[in-house]
Amino acid sequence: MPPGPCRIRFLGHSTVVIEVDGTTLLTDPLLGERLGPLRRRPSGAAGPSDPITPNAILISHAHHDHLHLPSLRPHLGRSRLIVPKGLGPLLARRGHDVTEVGPGDRVSVGTVTVEATIARHHGGRRPFGPSSAALGYRVVATSQIYFAGDTDLFPEMRDLAGAIDVALLPVWGWGPRLGPGHLDPGRAAEAVALIRPRIAIPIHWGTFYPVGFARFWPHPLERPPLDFAAEVARLAPETEVRVLAPGEVTQLP
Repeated sequence: MPPGPCRIRFLGHSTVVIEVDGTTLLTDPLLGERLGPLRRRPSGAAGPSDPITPNAILISHAHHDHLHLPSLRPHLGRSRLIVPKGLGPLLARRGHDVTEVGPGDRVSVGTVTVEATIARHHGGRRPFGPSSAALGYRVVATSQIYFAGDTDLFPEMRDLAGAIDVALLPVWGWGPRLGPGHLDPGRAAEAVALIRPRIAIPIHWGTFYPVGFARFWPHPLERPPLDFAAEVARLAPETEVRVLAPGEVTQLP
């Protein structure tokens, strides 16, 4: 039987459901309504009640908005966690099935292969948690998907050129400014020019806001994916940009 379509469902921030060749992967799940002083907007766009049972969960790094322990709890005993080296003990003592990886390591999950890639981002868990490197992941299947996690631009992205069908790239964060180690719309478009994917989907934008932020700026973080699409059209016009709202699904034939 030929493989079915590859489906990508964006749940907000860096949380994406990838269904390819009968295997389901979930990236950096952050499924609650709040994280410290941050609140999800719109409320209820995605939550723990979503019926997601992935074969594996890919964790890019240890920051609380990417390694969110309450969002992992419903998957205890159901889904394998693939995490950067150094994070295994934190999760294993909570009962999770954990596989630690470093750049270049490959893990078989169902019918696909997951390869860890480098990322340029501080990956440790502040203030007192374990230290580890940040990672991206390449899903090797009939459709190849690159999940960048959190990262800045780095020249080795060029090594993926011509091999990626869908690139999931961060284009902003949760506040009015970006700290170091992140991609903004322009630099994310430069990443597209290096990687040359068939399709680019912006992630890590417009989902969580500081308390009170949206009251005064109701739509401040809707611009980054649109600015990203405009820059990709200028720098890499052969790549199609698909901007997904939280909960929205797209698929490849």
